[in-house]
Amino acid sequence: MVTTPTCKLTLAEFLQLPETKPASEYINGEIIQKPMPQGKHSRLQGKTVNAINNVVEDAKIALAFPELRCTFGGRSIVPDIAVFAWDRIPVDEKGNIENAFNTHPDWTIEILSPEQSIAKPTKNILHCLNHGTSLGWLIIPEEYNIIIYPQNQQPIYLENETDILPVPEIMKELHLTLGELFECLKLK
Repeated sequence: MVTTPTCKLTLAEFLQLPETKPASEYINGEIIQKPMPQGKHSRLQGKTVNAINNVVEDAKIALAFPELRCTFGGRSIVPDIAVFAWDRIPVDEKGNIENAFNTHPDWTIEILSPEQSIAKPTKNILHCLNHGTSLGWLIIPEEYNIIIYPQNQQPIYLENETDILPVPEIMKELHLTLGELFECLKLK
């Protein structure tokens, strides 16, 4: 994680800057660049987005987006996966998905990178929960576990392969165990 030590910018000024790779986030007046995703992170992100969309997209329940900038509550963050209920996806006058998402996701998923402190993604999840997100996941690939952050409840730590992962109520058709989540990391 790289913090840019410059004079504090406003959120509006930050949003005018060119995008970076990996993405930078605006948190409390500071620009913080996310770590570059590595193998486990990338694989988990792609397979999780597909698993969610395979269940909810055709039924027009929700849509999962990888690396989507979400600007709300004085911050501009880029969750590894942001899931929006279908009726909350911003659209333009033609009915196409907007580029700018100036609202919180309904479900936010962060995947911890090897060198990354658990603090920053946890803070982003808590920020989302404080602004209306119903559920957060913090996936920890190196330990094959996950911390679930339900809104207005204590976090839940899951580490057993048979643990069923909680999902938002509107996506209850999605059934996934911890073992199934991490199965994608094995090359068969």
